[in-house]
Amino acid sequence: MTRAMLELVKQLFKRPATNKFPAKYAPKSVSGFLKKVEEGKVKIVPPIEVPKGFRGKIKYDREKCIGCSLCVKVCPTAAIEYLKEKKKIRIYVSRCCFCAQCNDVCPVGALSMSDEFLLSDYDKYSKNLIVE
Repeated sequence: MTRAMLELVKQLFKRPATNKFPAKYAPKSVSGFLKKVEEGKVKIVPPIEVPKGFRGKIKYDREKCIGCSLCVKVCPTAAIEYLKEKKKIRIYVSRCCFCAQCNDVCPVGALSMSDEFLLSDYDKYSKNLIVE
């Protein structure tokens, strides 16, 4: 048996080193074991546990926001748009680099990072990737 064949046989019996494809887009034939039912609600089981201090999808508390637009000024990727007529912001998660500078500069704490990381989508302007 050649060295390549021996390595191939060893790899067949090892556990995968990668996480599963994001569960919300997994085919129905596979998604059954990625979900669990708690109190009558279906909940997606994340492929890995999120560590403390993880910077996931940004959360925006619209009621706390005072419209100062400091977050827009510090965002290195221009992921935050200021809506003048509403004096509020819109965040394009597909542009965000998850640096959390907007969280640090917000004087009222209207922005925070969640632990949500299953953000794959075919459309970068889908409702899942725009926070208002």
